[in-house]
Amino acid sequence: MAVAETPLPILIVLHQEHSSPGRVGRLLAERGHRLDIRRPCLGDELPTTLAGHAGAVVFGGPQSANDCHDYVRAEIDWIGVPLREGKPYLGICLGAQMLARQLGARVAPHPDGLVEIGYYPIRATEAGARMLHAPAASTLPGPAWPDHVYHWHSEGFELPSGAELLAKGPTFPNQAFRYGPRAFGIQFHPEVTHHMMCRWTVQGGERLDLPGARPRRAHFTDRLQHDARIRLWLEAFLGRWLGDENAPSASGH
Repeated sequence: MAVAETPLPILIVLHQEHSSPGRVGRLLAERGHRLDIRRPCLGDELPTTLAGHAGAVVFGGPQSANDCHDYVRAEIDWIGVPLREGKPYLGICLGAQMLARQLGARVAPHPDGLVEIGYYPIRATEAGARMLHAPAASTLPGPAWPDHVYHWHSEGFELPSGAELLAKGPTFPNQAFRYGPRAFGIQFHPEVTHHMMCRWTVQGGERLDLPGARPRRAHFTDRLQHDARIRLWLEAFLGRWLGDENAPSASGH
């Protein structure tokens, strides 16, 4: 009887001392992947190759992709490693903006000073719906995509040249994109747990007064309505991202 190979670890890049990979980390661990957590902002080095990793996830943080900190610029440059090696890359919020910058696209605040902090609607494009084998129709998103997702950002990214838009929104139009077969950037935060939401809305409470931000209470009431669909989408998305053609589709619930 053949012994199943142990999956390679996933590189996890975080941007604060106490940041967590949240639900993304839990789902990857459930798939058998060890999490190799690095924090470049605290001096951790990133690997020169991902030959020993199944992929990399770069999470969000308080930094801007436009910051002049050496570690921010070095991290943007480092994203060339998974791109050159064809390894799965997933950028979440800041990680998506860093991917956009690596590909030559602009990252900037909303022209009217608006932010997205809380739950906001998104709509899958036809390419996004096809990605998870959901039917593309005029009533997008297809059942595989949530219609509201959790945000915490004041900047957005332009769509890089050669990238494919997967989801869009009314305030920040570019919400998710794919570059090549294995690199993805998403502006929203599917990793957020209830505990993380409690911490973010307290420690970052002053940001809830910014134009366009949702009030704290709405974060939790909206979570009750939208989080189950986000979780189902994330499970299916991570399977496709890692190349698991047998991954359960979120449209099949």
